Amino acid sequence: MFVSPDGHCSLATRVPQCMVMHDIGIIHFPGAFRKLHAAYYKWYVPKFLEKARVIATVSEFSKNDIVSRYGVKPEKLQVVFSAARPVFRPVSAEVCEKVKETWTGGREYFIYVGAIQPRKNVTRLLKAFSLFKKRQKTEMKLVLAGRMAWKNDTFIERLKTYKYRDDVVLTGYLAEDELVRLTASAYALVYPSLFEGFGVPVLEGMQCDVPVLTSGGTSMQEIGDDAALYFDPSDPAAIAEQMMRIYKDEDLRARLVARGRVVSSRFTWDRTAQLVWESMMRGI
Repeated sequence: MFVSPDGHCSLATRVPQCMVMHDIGIIHFPGAFRKLHAAYYKWYVPKFLEKARVIATVSEFSKNDIVSRYGVKPEKLQVVFSAARPVFRPVSAEVCEKVKETWTGGREYFIYVGAIQPRKNVTRLLKAFSLFKKRQKTEMKLVLAGRMAWKNDTFIERLKTYKYRDDVVLTGYLAEDELVRLTASAYALVYPSLFEGFGVPVLEGMQCDVPVLTSGGTSMQEIGDDAALYFDPSDPAAIAEQMMRIYKDEDLRARLVARGRVVSSRFTWDRTAQLVWESMMRGI
């Protein structure tokens, strides 16, 4: 058997194939991809889906999306949930204070983790943070932890004239250990992505005992269950409203942290490996 972990198949071989298709974001947000990449996926994805004997995908949302968009028979797909790296875990109060001194001058902060590109919706997060700052009059910071990916012109121009530019920290690409410390030291994680097949940062925050605010719909609500606050990612005011809720309500914050431990414990790489193996066996 040929196993592809990231959405590709051989179209020539007669060997049975198990393909992992994380999502079909290319269908929903083609403008978020480079033209060459978009053309490649548009041409080949239907062929790959037809060729594969069994398809594993990372959420019920993605499974239903693939079935709906490409007419794949549901029985050809199996949900193989992803997981977060086990290195994402809580840090001590001492480490937390050191991280804040290093990155935000000792101030509390919201954190976004991910690449800076259109589908991640970071420009609307800036608008939401502006609304939050105007309403709360706080010294809270916003840390954007991730590399600059592509199609960032709007974001970069917005940031140049952004009223709260001094309260926004761009980290660029981070080594894993520093990303873990930065995530675990945050007041809350805000993940406003417009579309995800799974949404790993949601689990990373929960594993770190950090409350999570994320987009409703797509897969994030399926993965986060009752352990996160959800918002309409197209509405900066809705994002800001949840930021204000978590900022003002310590009891709510504590409940989300506790629920996050329970929900994140459901997703492990051992479970993923077992589900991938079961998918492979179905294809033989």
